[in-house]
Amino acid sequence: MKKTRALPDTNGSGKTSRPSPSTDLKTGQDALLQNLHAFIVKSQPQMLRMLSELVHVESPSHNKAAVDRATALVAGWCAPLHGRIKFYRQRKFGDLLEVRFKPRRASQRKPLLLLGHLDTVWEIGTLQRMPWREEVGRIHGPGILDMKAGVIMALAAVQALHALQALSRPIILLLHSDEEIGSTCSRALTEKTARECEAVYVLESAQGEGGAYKTARKGVGNYRLDVTGIAAHSGIDFTAGHSAVLELAHQIERISTFIDLQRGITVNPGVVSGGTRSNVVAASAWAEFDVRVARAGDAARIDRSFQTLKPRDRACKLRISGGLNRPPMERTKEIAQLFRKARALAAALGFTLEEASTGGGSDGNFTAALGIPTLDGMGAVGAGAHAEHEYILLEHLVPRTALLAALML
Repeated sequence: MKKTRALPDTNGSGKTSRPSPSTDLKTGQDALLQNLHAFIVKSQPQMLRMLSELVHVESPSHNKAAVDRATALVAGWCAPLHGRIKFYRQRKFGDLLEVRFKPRRASQRKPLLLLGHLDTVWEIGTLQRMPWREEVGRIHGPGILDMKAGVIMALAAVQALHALQALSRPIILLLHSDEEIGSTCSRALTEKTARECEAVYVLESAQGEGGAYKTARKGVGNYRLDVTGIAAHSGIDFTAGHSAVLELAHQIERISTFIDLQRGITVNPGVVSGGTRSNVVAASAWAEFDVRVARAGDAARIDRSFQTLKPRDRACKLRISGGLNRPPMERTKEIAQLFRKARALAAALGFTLEEASTGGGSDGNFTAALGIPTLDGMGAVGAGAHAEHEYILLEHLVPRTALLAALML
């Protein structure tokens, strides 16, 4: 943490110098940043206790009861912070949680949205083989990086602002239950809420151990190609058959030409299946494709390319389904300006902040596509998201939480 420099006693003429209004403002901001940092330092033991409790409430996306337990736990922590709590009840997935924090004095400023999720990719029982484990400088546990630590950081930041009477604008915390499986039930609420807000801060983990904020993300799509052929005995009546597997192979080769690495377009045939027996000309085959695009215009172009596929063997039929489920988060001038503010505040707090783009998607894709300035990767720093070595780096917990709080001033 950088210390605030003392003002000089004189202006060189022997007379006492008076700081300019801008110097007063900067000194006041530096003092507030120091106070935020100091408060969060004292809060770290509480943050770790809360984080441990939240990680121990396993919350896989497809288990509504499990996610609801995590949501109820977080809602209980929000009540002492004077948050107005609202649940959006869901039948299939966990309930969505919205908490609105109001400043002490009426404010005309638009709210800021803190966006995150409580569901994880880890099934119930994962803690038995991936227990909460503290090492020197690291803490392991399922879902700790993606993204339960980010939730705790948000609560600690709000608590610090309340304690220092520095909350000067409305803050909305929105936590979802289905982000890891496409955000099908939460997307509409995310977009509706974001339209109220001046900016969106996404509590997903930072980019790598360098801890970069994410100012661009690729759009994400999933397509499925089903091929119908004509079955036949491959020994007795081979020429009467029309192989769906062979047709699918031709189509995969065709689809591979959609890839354009210079434009950030990737198309991956991740799952392929077809046929019944080796001595039967296959009557059916299918493949699923993961699609990533860096620009919104390329999403439409890729979709047209899929929709205009034609069978090479005219006796076969093709059926295309799916599409883009997350638009790209493109780095706009407004996002760049917001990042410059974050970088300056990070420097005032004593560390260097970088930015990065990533091929993965988040709910920030939805808000950025609406034109709302969005910063992502504002949660914990670590590695191993979705992997059995998932962990956070403890040294970044306090300064990154202080930065999050500073960006809410």
